[in-house]
Amino acid sequence: MPHALFIVMLGIAAVLFALVEIQIEGPNGWAATLPTWRVENRWTRLFYSSKPLTGYHLYTQLFALAIVHLPFALRMAPLTWRMEARVLSFFILFWVLEDFLWFLLNPAFGLKRFRPENIWWHAPKWWWIMPRDYWVFIPVGILLYRLSYAHSTS
Repeated sequence: MPHALFIVMLGIAAVLFALVEIQIEGPNGWAATLPTWRVENRWTRLFYSSKPLTGYHLYTQLFALAIVHLPFALRMAPLTWRMEARVLSFFILFWVLEDFLWFLLNPAFGLKRFRPENIWWHAPKWWWIMPRDYWVFIPVGILLYRLSYAHSTS
């Protein structure tokens, strides 16, 4: 049951945020037309692939990171390495799923336009059927989730 609840809540949160982002960005992904600052250098390329870091993305990601840690701050859950792994798993998988849903639910895109030639911000790092970031972060998120349920040997 906890696995199903994790997946359901992940899906609900990702759908809702994708819909919010579609309202904010419209057909212009990666905050292309938003009045936000942009930084691009070797550090941003390391963490954001070929995409610039924008104020919009930095602050939405920090906001989400704060929200997923709220149960610890409110003492609703113990702060252990397992719980932190589960929270980080949710955070990572949330952003991958939300990003994909942005395309799937966006009237300007849809599944047929989920191709590198239509998505400038993912195109330089596209591997086979999806962006490289998905290939990297999905296994990381799953591994963190599995580790969060690992049995202690001590």
